[in-house]
Amino acid sequence: MATILPVEGKSPRFGKNCFIAPNATIVGDVEMGDDCSIWFNAVVRGDVNSIHIGNRVNIQDGVILHGTYKKTSVRIGDDCSIGHNAIVHGCTLNDKVLVGMGAIIMDNAEIGKNSIIAAGAVVLEGTKVESGTIYGGCPARKIKDIPADLIAGQIERIAKHYLLYSGWFSEVNAAKGL
Repeated sequence: MATILPVEGKSPRFGKNCFIAPNATIVGDVEMGDDCSIWFNAVVRGDVNSIHIGNRVNIQDGVILHGTYKKTSVRIGDDCSIGHNAIVHGCTLNDKVLVGMGAIIMDNAEIGKNSIIAAGAVVLEGTKVESGTIYGGCPARKIKDIPADLIAGQIERIAKHYLLYSGWFSEVNAAKGL
């Protein structure tokens, strides 16, 4: 069963039709929209600052979401996919962002709408990623603008597929009242 705990009187809040994997951890001031999924071994720590997750967001296996005490919260827009083992720390992801596997996004970074952070990229503190771009590398830099077909073919496709995948676990959802 997932670890879902209050911290300092604040408990996680969930939207409708969310899937929480049995070994996910969600604690503290976390607010999640509808149709979200938190996958195996993911950690969403709203203990030192708040975490707000929009609708249709998938937080994949091994992801860590966390902020900085009294300084930076995490804000994630709608239709975002955060790839396996990524770290999203004290930053903002606007709508339709794809974060590649193993990427790290640091405090006060802001990722614009319809953007991709490549697998393994390190987005440094305070970086502003323009909407409709791909950033990659260490430190992450703009690689190119995203053509419309890549937005539909990657960002939107992955977000929709995770809605399908989470449906496979409807019995787990029902048992948790989600």
